[in-house]
Amino acid sequence: MFRRLENSGALVYPAAMLRKFILALVIGAAFPAAAMAEPRSGIDLSSIDPAVRPQEDFWQFANGKWLAATPIPADRAAWDTFSVVREATQQQLRDVIEGIDPGSADGSEPRKLSDLYGSFMDEARVEAAGLDGLRDELRRIHDLHDKAALPALFAYLSRLQVRIPWGLNIAPDEHDATRYVAHLEQSSLGLPDRDYYLKDDAHFQAIRTAYRDHIVKLLTLAGEPAADTSADAIVALETALARLQWTRVENRDPLKTYNKRDIAALPALVGNDDWPSYLSAGGVGADVDTLIVAQPSYFDGVGGVLREVPLATWQAYLTYNLLSAYAPYLSAPYVAEDFAFEQHTLRGVPEIQPRWKRGVSLTDRLLSFALGRLYVERYFPPASKARADAMIANLIAVYRESISTLDWMGPETRRQALDKLAAIRPMIGNPDKWRDYSGLAIRRDDLVGNVMRGRRFIYDFWMAKLGREVDRAEWFTAPQTVNAFYSASRNQIVFPAGILQPPFFDAGADDAANYGGIGTVIGHEISHAFDDQGSRFDGEGNLRNWWTEEDRERFEGKTRSLVAQYDAFSPLPGYHVNGALTLGENVADNAGLAIAERAYRLSLGGCPAPVIDSYTGAQRLFISFAQIWHDKVRDAFRIERLKVDPHSPGQFRADGTLRNQSAFVDAFAVKPGDAMYLPPDQRISLWQVDREVMCKEKEKAR
Repeated sequence: MFRRLENSGALVYPAAMLRKFILALVIGAAFPAAAMAEPRSGIDLSSIDPAVRPQEDFWQFANGKWLAATPIPADRAAWDTFSVVREATQQQLRDVIEGIDPGSADGSEPRKLSDLYGSFMDEARVEAAGLDGLRDELRRIHDLHDKAALPALFAYLSRLQVRIPWGLNIAPDEHDATRYVAHLEQSSLGLPDRDYYLKDDAHFQAIRTAYRDHIVKLLTLAGEPAADTSADAIVALETALARLQWTRVENRDPLKTYNKRDIAALPALVGNDDWPSYLSAGGVGADVDTLIVAQPSYFDGVGGVLREVPLATWQAYLTYNLLSAYAPYLSAPYVAEDFAFEQHTLRGVPEIQPRWKRGVSLTDRLLSFALGRLYVERYFPPASKARADAMIANLIAVYRESISTLDWMGPETRRQALDKLAAIRPMIGNPDKWRDYSGLAIRRDDLVGNVMRGRRFIYDFWMAKLGREVDRAEWFTAPQTVNAFYSASRNQIVFPAGILQPPFFDAGADDAANYGGIGTVIGHEISHAFDDQGSRFDGEGNLRNWWTEEDRERFEGKTRSLVAQYDAFSPLPGYHVNGALTLGENVADNAGLAIAERAYRLSLGGCPAPVIDSYTGAQRLFISFAQIWHDKVRDAFRIERLKVDPHSPGQFRADGTLRNQSAFVDAFAVKPGDAMYLPPDQRISLWQVDREVMCKEKEKAR
């Protein structure tokens, strides 16, 4: 399970005072460069709208001028802080790739990067090739004469990242995180979520009609006969699969999605040998006799769909999915149709990205670590990694103190929570050992072939791990990635080089802004170890109940209240945040901010925070936090995100989190009657102690 960002009242004895003093010294050392010079505030004053009271809508206050002045670029579905940093990083990657000597040694990684990018940028050759690169695969689908051969064909196409009715993934065994095992899971669909097939409101009906027309157009471009009939059959087939699928909320429960099964006992597809045929063709050895089934009821039903749907429909389904998977790498009519539906219709994007951006994205996907190695050499100095290491140690220390003083957690659960916290492994910046691409052939004159070989290489890379021991030092996220992650099965927090840059982290800014930025990001990822999903895993990454029954009930009572809070948020008329889907990220946002704020206070060492640009330290921290989550999103994409994204919209990641923080209430003098005010007994504090609530409870008890 991999989670990404893009979401105490102890008595003071001398020992506790000493611990806090040492902690303050360590935290104060996190930003030495900022402390030596006169610091900037680090917040974007030009974004603040003084006409908005921070007590009424803090997100609008912190970002109002930015929201009014910033258009969404024509080639984007959304524009936010991550977009800005990714745009800059993409230009850096372009400079790296285009700076490579095309005459570099054959077979070297720089030459492969240059040749892959060059194969995409050679428009004349791509146009001349047309559909030629897919002829063999199309023939393989057309020549199918027996449903019994479908499972093997599914396996062949899945190696090319062509959508089939299920997915085979290699990941650590949730009950033995030291070993890789095979996981069988329901697949994605042609539309973003099952609701797009099953809901009857006007938006989804219009999308289904457009999807059917898109299928017709792609099949017609490829010269497929009876495209209209095939499109109707494909939509009906995918609708049948959608009815079987688990919801995204159901898929969040790791206890329900862990179901070890004997391969011999899997429900039949067409005949008795279907699964051995599929698994063998997919690269699973005959010695593997069990796997993990994520959604048993889906696989109980998918065989019936396979048997009932005519062979011709399955051929049309696979033909369309092949064309859809490779349309961005074919001639202009395919590229235009792919963009028209996937980006314009589904997400409202008016213009396709420039060719160089699409070329950089492809190169980044297929040769991510080869490109990342050159990126780190040019753009990520060792000092940045050292500063990030220090901050992470600081935030973990604050978590340790917080967990030690939680009033709702008993001693046995507390002990194991602290053990898990101590076992968290930070991964910062970039790997020490780089991925080897020597087995991947890249040709400058063969774009589609490069994509196929690259996708097979990635598939085979993972398949080769089946049954092997997990290397916990191995990286799976390229360093140029602008995001942060937590892995429950490895108990790792990952901060690639791409996230360790402004505005998340600015060495010249005051500490308050950095704690509101990268500090909350670090706190967010650490907290995933203890959210509703991560808390099911122990410090070794195993799915194990280390909680007492009473502590789990108290924790779930708090999370139920958080679900209710976020369910009430509505970014568009008729659409609400799904508090259950976004629960883990909402927990992380709330805990991450609370821990970062406490770390900042301790970093001051008992001294008052400086007032800069007329804002106190606490105020700058909260403004920095809110500004990280400014965003503008096209309505169609907003609806998609509400269905599929486990993160809340930026406005509610800011305001929804801040309303739960007593420190925010104090910093901006928020009063009863203000929209940003929640009574103390309604503020949700999980992995931190809300001292105001504790004091009020003690007063009631007297």
